[in-house]
Amino acid sequence: MNEEHLTPIERLRRQAEDFTKKVSAKEARKIKGKFQKDEGIWFGLGVVGIVGWSVVIPTLIGTAIGLWIDGAWPSRFSWTLMLLILGVALGCLNAWYWVNKARETIIKD
Repeated sequence: MNEEHLTPIERLRRQAEDFTKKVSAKEARKIKGKFQKDEGIWFGLGVVGIVGWSVVIPTLIGTAIGLWIDGAWPSRFSWTLMLLILGVALGCLNAWYWVNKARETIIKD
């Protein structure tokens, strides 16, 4: 039957049925995702490793550059401390990126 020939109540009923189907499909996907995530211990360790190294590497690079600057051009400011904090901040942004990427990969599967 064409939408134009439906009464307002029948249109509302059809819209409610369509909405119900969409919500139930999303809920089914959500439930399936909760029970299907069986990546195991190695996946978890891999994510922890990626997050750890993505924070450690920029922190160590910032600290090394800061030590070099402090040794070459002494000043009243601690370049080591400033670049250490900058390295941690960049590392946290980097870790956030990788965690989101891993989450998107899990959701797509």
